[in-house]
Amino acid sequence: MTATPTSLRERKKAKTRAALREHAMRLFEEQGYASTTVDQIAEAAEVSPSTFFRYFPTKEDVILVDDYDPVIIAAVRAQPPEMSPIEAIRRGMKEVFDSFTPEIWEAERRRQSLLAQVPELRARAMHQLSEALDMITAVLAERTGLPADDLRIRAMGGAITGVVMAVLPPGRMTGEASIEARDFERLQEGLDLLQRGLPLA
Repeated sequence: MTATPTSLRERKKAKTRAALREHAMRLFEEQGYASTTVDQIAEAAEVSPSTFFRYFPTKEDVILVDDYDPVIIAAVRAQPPEMSPIEAIRRGMKEVFDSFTPEIWEAERRRQSLLAQVPELRARAMHQLSEALDMITAVLAERTGLPADDLRIRAMGGAITGVVMAVLPPGRMTGEASIEARDFERLQEGLDLLQRGLPLA
């Protein structure tokens, strides 16, 4: 879920971006990721290749760019200031996941399925962990008043990132009907364990 575009220009841009991603996903599934070119994606979406690159810097980014990270960060920032940092992240994530429609879940299932199938996508997705860590530490720093490079903030951000990766590594989603209830409830449980100091007994 992304913020609802307000102007006509923003709505057109959002529509073009969605069309590019949908045609790319379809072509990847029909003829394989490696066999699909940017020119083919652009042609299917009835735009020029240069237009494709205005929305996605590389073919990989069609799959790798996660539109929900900024939405989750915004939801975390909206939590009450007196709430503990981990609880704010847990509740922010839950609000976003609870708002997903069946169509959004299906699109995410397809994206994760492709991540699981294409080794080069999985490899780059792992590199994106540092970007996710930076986003998490930035919002933790805002909520605590500590510098983003404070060791305590970096350690907490790393622990939160670790919980997410333990439950939802790239390509983890398999398309089972119960995925939302199972995996994302486990994510909430993992963050709750982290908040309680990771008790093992």
